[in-house]
Amino acid sequence: MKLASLACAFACLGWGQQDNTLVERVGTTGFLQLEAASFRDISPQQQALAYWLTQASIAINPIIYDQMSRFGLRQKRVLETIVAHPDSVDKASLDKILAFTKLFWANRGNHHEITAQKIMPEFTFEELRDAGLAALRHGARGSYTEAAFLKEIEELKPALFDPNFEPMTTAKSPRGGLDVIQASANNFYSGVTVADLTNFTEHYPLNSRLVKIDGNLEEQVYRAGTPDRKIPPGLYAQYLAKANSFLEKAAQVAEPAQAQVIRDLIRYYQSGDPKDWIHFGIDWVRNNAPVDFANGFIEVYRDARGAKGTSQSFVTVTDNRLNAMMLKIADNAQYFEDRAPWKPEYRKQGVKPPLAKAVETLIETGDFHVTTVGDNLPNEDEIHAKYGSKSFLFTGSSRALASAAGTSALDEFAASREEAEISRRYGTEADDLLTALHEIIGHGSGKLSPKLTHDPAYYLKEYFSTLEEARADLMALYNVWDPKLKELGLISNEDVAKAMYYSSVRVAIMQLRRIPKGDTIEEDHERGRQLIVNYIKDKTNAIADSTREGKAYLVVKDFQEMRRCVGQLLAELMRIKAEGDYDAIKALIDKYGVHFDPALRDQVLARYKKLNIPTYWTGINPELKASFDSKGRVTKVEISYPRDIVKQQLGYSAMYRGK
Repeated sequence: MKLASLACAFACLGWGQQDNTLVERVGTTGFLQLEAASFRDISPQQQALAYWLTQASIAINPIIYDQMSRFGLRQKRVLETIVAHPDSVDKASLDKILAFTKLFWANRGNHHEITAQKIMPEFTFEELRDAGLAALRHGARGSYTEAAFLKEIEELKPALFDPNFEPMTTAKSPRGGLDVIQASANNFYSGVTVADLTNFTEHYPLNSRLVKIDGNLEEQVYRAGTPDRKIPPGLYAQYLAKANSFLEKAAQVAEPAQAQVIRDLIRYYQSGDPKDWIHFGIDWVRNNAPVDFANGFIEVYRDARGAKGTSQSFVTVTDNRLNAMMLKIADNAQYFEDRAPWKPEYRKQGVKPPLAKAVETLIETGDFHVTTVGDNLPNEDEIHAKYGSKSFLFTGSSRALASAAGTSALDEFAASREEAEISRRYGTEADDLLTALHEIIGHGSGKLSPKLTHDPAYYLKEYFSTLEEARADLMALYNVWDPKLKELGLISNEDVAKAMYYSSVRVAIMQLRRIPKGDTIEEDHERGRQLIVNYIKDKTNAIADSTREGKAYLVVKDFQEMRRCVGQLLAELMRIKAEGDYDAIKALIDKYGVHFDPALRDQVLARYKKLNIPTYWTGINPELKASFDSKGRVTKVEISYPRDIVKQQLGYSAMYRGK
């Protein structure tokens, strides 16, 4: 489960980065250069491993565009044909098409990755047509014939230009009489309704598309197939087979234990069998290599049902500068479990300390974004219970975000001078600690009722991910006051806890800037944060609304009363998860986590507009370039920082153009 940063709503108070990581802006989206200084500290063999793993990450990158929309890959090809051959295109049209294409890459399609709302182009259909024809006549002839291009953009016209055609990629609060599947534009289902699934058993719940053919439901499995064809290829076979070719080379230079992990993943991508995914997860979570990775169909946030996994990948190198904090928290996981505020029957005994590491990313592709500053994997409870989990603190992402955003948002939204000062002094420390506690003792905590025969997500459906993100945040907020943290040397001052509370309250206002239309929150992390603040406001006097000079603020009135209510909500969320209580979580989230006042949102947007800082962020990955000997073995790997999203994304696409 990911912890998504709110792009410095928590801290962003200066990490000592010398150069600003903000490369460019397109409207409210900032493009950041990710850096990984720790790459220089690993051995040549580990650098070769990192190279092959990053190639496998690039190989699966196209999948997410198809998962987010049945038109995604076709739209991507049209746009990239134009921006790759710009010389003869009218400059005014090209500027608008290029800006839209950058947002398309940033969001993995033409629906926003945070709001789920459709992104409308500023160019017209005619401008797209003329630009495409100009590109085809001057260098892009291998892409389409002119007739094929005209036919293609005509078919894509509603998907690109009609705001009412498939307006939401994921709609967890659907309108117009549609269910959550019908109202969602993503490509996990075709011709299917929620009612169709009532008595249907999914054999590949995480990695399949469900389609209705001649009135019958069918699972189309994501898999490459085996070389002997005993298991035939399935959906995305082209991309998964390409990834496997790079994973094979990675296994050849990996240490034996990690080579086995990589070969487990190859087998899973061949078969698509959930048992192979579990086998991979067990071996992966027990392997703590300096160069680590995730690659698979992992998170279920984009599916309104909370069942289908999106394709994602990252490759990391350990950041030893901050790793000690992660290890100390992991070693004391049982201590925090024993003191959790829920009933004893939900407390896990014999907690296996999660593998925990601070890392810098070498690449992030698919449904993995720079705003993810923490992650706890695997997601499967059957692995957590027996083998533990692995937690990542993405320090490179946090530093990049902090460098780009600055401190002006804190000054604008802090409710008092004291809040601003404490947050400025201790906000970075609080942010790091929240991420670590969220991932290490948050997601891995608690024990399920033995009456549950499936994972909690099966019972809690579209509300599970929100519950789990809120529960992990609450574990951090509850335990930040525990004297054990000071004993471990992980907290310098009580004001760190205050800074964490200030930021967790302030975010309920600040995050509204990311939802420029409508009055509902769809994203799970944002729903979870809204749930926490609104629940505490309703149940206590610990948080109060305030207005100063016509501007809205949220004031923390009583830290210890807030902590008491944090524990109360945390205990209830653990009960709901343990018992699979769908009605209870639906009532809580619908009441406290979904709706907001549009007038307040409009005020927040106006305040951010004056601040002139991006609202959304996307990353530009480091680039690894390998040299080879006559036998194709890697002899040297160099890292560079391209600061050019166009060159990078076109380079990724070239993998499938044979260039």
